[in-house]
Amino acid sequence: MAYILSFANQKGGVGKTTSAVNVAACLAHRGKRVLLIDMDPQGNTTSGVGVSKRGLKTTVYEALLGQVPVKAAIIPTRYDNLHLLPATISLAGAEFDLIDVIDRESCLKTALAPVVGNYDYVIIDCPPSLGLLTINSLTASNGAVIPMQCEYFALEGLSQLMLTIRKIKQHYNRQLEITGILLTMYNPRLNLTLQVVNELKKYYSDKLFRTPIVRNVKLSEAPSFGTPIIYHDPGSKGALAYIDVSDELIIRTSV
Repeated sequence: MAYILSFANQKGGVGKTTSAVNVAACLAHRGKRVLLIDMDPQGNTTSGVGVSKRGLKTTVYEALLGQVPVKAAIIPTRYDNLHLLPATISLAGAEFDLIDVIDRESCLKTALAPVVGNYDYVIIDCPPSLGLLTINSLTASNGAVIPMQCEYFALEGLSQLMLTIRKIKQHYNRQLEITGILLTMYNPRLNLTLQVVNELKKYYSDKLFRTPIVRNVKLSEAPSFGTPIIYHDPGSKGALAYIDVSDELIIRTSV
């Protein structure tokens, strides 16, 4: 049975999609069977693994609403062991379409049930909000990975996200845990970075991943090629960092 992980943060621009794509690719490179789910209407995860959104007739939107079996929407990528449940802008209407659906918070969990046994990991890239799409993702998950920048407002947003996770755990998903906090766009030369890290260590030292993701040119350019960093430039700092994070994730989840 797959270990399901949501990469979640209501703040945009924190490297959430980059982290979801690259962790999924690194896990697949390690021989794990991985399903990557794009739950963001922007569809950047979809294009990030080289899949064109044009012409996609079945996506996570149709699977979420029960219009097609999820298996019909899953497609292979050009990378071994990595499958994708893609998204397009149509997903933006899902929150409205789900308003009158019974157990609307569990639609993704229900849709995934027939296929989770086919994978070791399911990685979900959540949208930058705490709306129904993110709630669905967290309700379906075993754990949450929180990518965050080392800045003051990120600390404020983290407390809000933690509260949301606690509420989802209480009402919808008793097994949900915080798997880890991943520092992104890390710059150790900035005093603010060190201050934020020290604050995180006070309260979440057991949740912080050992390896932060440093700012890296190759990591920034890889999405424009539709290629995860481990294939775009496997020797780069970004690739090596995501390999370390993925290896630590395997240990933390015991899969």
